[in-house]
Amino acid sequence: MTKNISGRGQRELREKVKTARGRKLSSTLWLERQLNDPYVKKAKAEGYRGRAAFKIAEIDDKFRFLVPGARVVDLGCAPGGWCQVAVRRTNALSDKPGKKVGRVIGVDLQHVDPIPGVELHQLDFLDDEADALVKGWLGGRADVVMSDMAAAASGNPQVDHLRIVILCEAAAQFAFDVLEDGGAFVAKVLAGGAEASLQLLLKKNFTKVVNIKPPASRADSSEKFVVATGFKGARPALSDGADQAGSDLPDATPDRRDSEA
Repeated sequence: MTKNISGRGQRELREKVKTARGRKLSSTLWLERQLNDPYVKKAKAEGYRGRAAFKIAEIDDKFRFLVPGARVVDLGCAPGGWCQVAVRRTNALSDKPGKKVGRVIGVDLQHVDPIPGVELHQLDFLDDEADALVKGWLGGRADVVMSDMAAAASGNPQVDHLRIVILCEAAAQFAFDVLEDGGAFVAKVLAGGAEASLQLLLKKNFTKVVNIKPPASRADSSEKFVVATGFKGARPALSDGADQAGSDLPDATPDRRDSEA
């Protein structure tokens, strides 16, 4: 069997994608990047639904909020990689004898194929009754609320940045309503300078707020993740500034995971 090596020594050669009729160059480059991404290959090998699973795993490796027995809510959970990681780490399938058994609830606007150990609900978390529904499903409050949501792209980086910050602020407000005291909130934002109101909101309500870009996040991506731990129990309304910021922007309803999933 011929090995896939170069003349300079053994190494895995990069796969290239031929340009197909009707396929844009950008699509060809994206497909080529996916085929050669080690995290994509690792996700397939380990049974995860996308490379994004390693982002939450690497974040949790540092902050340790997905512990056995934890009750977790994943907002905008499609395609389900974050839920898969949460199931394994919280022992939601009871496969770790002697460990506490956690619960994982995933909510999304779209249908999500079943995930062992996850209770999935098709729900808009922005609905007024969403927090009460989630607490009812949990039978109480959550220990972790996490979100890898992204608003629909507009093509304007500044608008996209503001929209995801607004979406993240809405997720934070949801977390204030459902989190147990001492709980954690993890969400994706895009670097761009408009997230000051979000940072202030979180620092007022959590004992520690940290921004992190895990190794699984591509270097050329502007995404980062905010990790807030030690929820203090306060449940405030959005600031006037945050409300005003959203009033002049297109709808920031969660639409999809980013292309790195």
